Amino acid sequence: MSMRTLPLVFINLGGEMLYILDQRLNALNTSEDNSDKGVWSENDRKRVMNDIVGSMFSKDFMDELLKPQQLYSHRTLKTVLTRIAHASIMRLNPVSMDRLYELMVMAFKYQIFLCPRPKDLLLITYNHIDTIREIVKDTPVVVNQVDETHRKIIEVYSSLPEGEFQLLRQTLLIFFQDMHIRVSLFLKIQVQNPNGRFALSTSGPVPHGIEVPGLIRMFDGKGREIRRSEFPSEGSYSSSVKEGCFELHGDRVIRLGMNMYTVNNPEETHTSKDTSVKMDDTPNLLAKEELNLLARLMGSMKAEKVPKTETGFWINMFPTDQEEEEAGTSGVAEESLFEVINIQAMQDEQVTTELARIAGQFAEEEDPPLNLSSSKGDDLLAMMDDL
Repeated sequence: MSMRTLPLVFINLGGEMLYILDQRLNALNTSEDNSDKGVWSENDRKRVMNDIVGSMFSKDFMDELLKPQQLYSHRTLKTVLTRIAHASIMRLNPVSMDRLYELMVMAFKYQIFLCPRPKDLLLITYNHIDTIREIVKDTPVVVNQVDETHRKIIEVYSSLPEGEFQLLRQTLLIFFQDMHIRVSLFLKIQVQNPNGRFALSTSGPVPHGIEVPGLIRMFDGKGREIRRSEFPSEGSYSSSVKEGCFELHGDRVIRLGMNMYTVNNPEETHTSKDTSVKMDDTPNLLAKEELNLLARLMGSMKAEKVPKTETGFWINMFPTDQEEEEAGTSGVAEESLFEVINIQAMQDEQVTTELARIAGQFAEEEDPPLNLSSSKGDDLLAMMDDL
């Protein structure tokens, strides 16, 4: 298992999360200011994006993330990303976050599958960073945070040997191997099968530095070529394209990691689960270590304090709260596997009051624990179960 996987997973999943949120907020944007109550304005969208990116690329948080460490569970990563998504006035309920996480995971998994070389995982990451930089281009402070993180990624990963990148890719494939969520965009372009597995093509350009398959060369003891023979490659391959740029700015060549969502195609955010796949409920032996990591990561993030007089926004992945509750209790029905997930933004003063009350509870000092014999890890696990 590679000890350098976590930063790439976080940045790429975070990038996909920003793509989806930005696409939906753009679709809901109907005014240039916040004059109309209940309207998600362009200023609101920019604020949400700036707040999320600012928290995601904060110096302390990234310094902690870039330390060599094992890649932990989906649960831990989803908890950290939820905290990042809630760094602004926007809020997602747990079911909505689950569906958002599924989209993020399947998009990144598809990119890993199509990655020409293990080292090109960096180019996928740089594509995400470049697009995020473009999203917040009007806020120089946040752009500087993104640039600083990009420089650190280049510093850490540029000197790694090819074998380490191969191990990193293998670690990622193991991490995502049990995720088979059907995404309507992938089904529409026929790169995903109905069972949630990806269908890989046997055509296109070969990786940089690799020759088109179909030729066998034979050499003598002195290294001189003495004979050639050809064989059918059973694919339509072409010569490799030029290598992408691994610097701070430049042409990445490959398109993997670019924003594949558009305002005109909201149906691209459909997801459905393969009901034949059972989730692994085996207790995680590294649970305490994961929670320690979670505590360190969250300790380096600053919560966004929304003034009590300001109205917050809830983002729902389903048209109504009733459907949201049904999805949370009974899962996705087989007959509605490909229904549209509508993301709606609304303002509610009661919601704001409730959020302010919850935030106040976090600020209050906790009472001393009654059971001093229990371990800190068990207390953290109990707290996580209550979330």
